[in-house]
Amino acid sequence: MDELQPASLVELVMERVRADILSGELGPGDRLIEEQLTTRFGISRAPLREALRLLGQQGLVEHLPRRGVRVAELSSHDVDELFGLRDVLERYAVEQALPGPVVLADLAGALEEMDGAAAEGDVLAENDAHHRFHLALVALSGHRQLVLAYEPVILKLQLYMAANLRLEAEVLRAPSEGVARHRRLYEALATGDPAVALAALASHGARTYAG
Repeated sequence: MDELQPASLVELVMERVRADILSGELGPGDRLIEEQLTTRFGISRAPLREALRLLGQQGLVEHLPRRGVRVAELSSHDVDELFGLRDVLERYAVEQALPGPVVLADLAGALEEMDGAAAEGDVLAENDAHHRFHLALVALSGHRQLVLAYEPVILKLQLYMAANLRLEAEVLRAPSEGVARHRRLYEALATGDPAVALAALASHGARTYAG
């Protein structure tokens, strides 16, 4: 039994299930059966249900009336809509942030973590760093409501991004290529020139891979 200690059961269960989903161990549409999970983690139903509720808020699982919980599924149309919305929000964030003094420390830190995770083949850590990079980009705007509107979009795209990071790592591209795309965007933002940054952002937002 993969038993958890009582310190912070909800958070621990969230992290374990999230890791299973983003690693591909649990695939889109797979059911999450309470009895199996409570046995696996050695917990009661209450913390499990709270963890699943929070994962639902992140867009990783879906609660179906009278049918339980399953790993979320995104159609190609859903993905296109989410990427389109992401692009609009990020463009607006850059327009608000530049020209002007911006602090890129959070972006640089996320980029460094992404680089290290890619080198180690740690898809989950790379996905987390990717998430932090894009949140830090939007936060450059200093626009709190924009960040609040943006975060659910990037959270819902986690499934697509993780799947594409795995594809890049396994068959098509060197892990360093994803990092290089983000480094080019970082360097464009560092110029402080809105036109340069927006051009880099436009070329960054590809759909085939985890942008």
